[in-house]
Amino acid sequence: MVGILLIGCKSKRPEMGPPQIPIYTVKTESVTIQKDFVGQTYGLFDISIRARVDGYLEGIHFEEGGRVKRGQLLYSIDPAPLDAKVAEALSVVAQAKTNLVKAESDYNRYKPLAETNAVSKSDYDAALASYGAAQASLEAAEASLEYAKIQQSYTRIHSPINGIIGRSEAKVGDYVGREPNPVVLNTVSRLDTILVQFHLTELQYLSLAKYAKAQRTISNTKEQEQQPDIELYFADGSKHPHLGEVDFVGRNIDPTTGTLMVQTSFPNPNGLIRPGLFARLRLSLQNQEEATLIPSKCLQEVQGEYNVFVVDANNKIEFRSVELGETLQDMVVILNGVEPGDRIVLEGINRVKTGMDIVPEEKEFNSVRHKQQ
Repeated sequence: MVGILLIGCKSKRPEMGPPQIPIYTVKTESVTIQKDFVGQTYGLFDISIRARVDGYLEGIHFEEGGRVKRGQLLYSIDPAPLDAKVAEALSVVAQAKTNLVKAESDYNRYKPLAETNAVSKSDYDAALASYGAAQASLEAAEASLEYAKIQQSYTRIHSPINGIIGRSEAKVGDYVGREPNPVVLNTVSRLDTILVQFHLTELQYLSLAKYAKAQRTISNTKEQEQQPDIELYFADGSKHPHLGEVDFVGRNIDPTTGTLMVQTSFPNPNGLIRPGLFARLRLSLQNQEEATLIPSKCLQEVQGEYNVFVVDANNKIEFRSVELGETLQDMVVILNGVEPGDRIVLEGINRVKTGMDIVPEEKEFNSVRHKQQ
């Protein structure tokens, strides 16, 4: 009786129909191929203010974090030791001049006497040598004086450019200019133009190099070649109002990091951007008309190969390999494998298999890329 009951229950169980699976219809769009990189900002000039002579810091003549002008006095170092050296050099110059006058007088007296053999040739040669030595001594003393004056001038440190100055690394009364005491006292930055440096991997560099070569082939002449638009985004997601341009690409791949440094520049007329910011750069490389796009979540990767599940006209699942192009956030360009109008599985990839019948449920995909546009 138990067996009969079980058979009866089993015969009354309803049959399960094909599962309902969300699908996405492949579309084409006009897209701009973009690359994002993370970089760091620098001033157009970031010049270190150094103490070129050592001594006690006597005065600070600026407001920290404020603007300074070229030639403005920034720091003064106690000049007394160097003033003494200048005075000493002056005395040496005076002595050298005195010696030269005496040597010249002796030479002028001996010269006509030597012509008439009134003095020995050795006495004349000695007078001539003394005169030459006195001239050389005076030149050396004057050079030492000039050097002493140069060293003396280093006790007053002026701004080399117009810009913004940072926090002072030394205070009045500190001994500066000799390790371990502060040598670099501050930094002045020019900010009307800001530099952003970022790094490319070898693969990224090769990809961009191929793009640049293709652009040159299209334009035929360098004058017609256009640089990609470069946009700058900040940590809060805001966009810098000015586009940038590439200044230069590094000479070589850094063997320690495997990357290549690239520098771009952006106008910064209001001085909003400061050195040291981490920023996101977006390079717009090219426009593609009628690009085939699908959501990235539709893809399945197996040993480096990508594929999707396509729903045919009979609502059966078909396994199909695809060739990927550029990735645009949560969408990806498909070069080969699917065509516009094809229906592909959007969700539940792990629930389907080749030849399986399904009930397709058309579903729109709200791309992050579309929201930002």
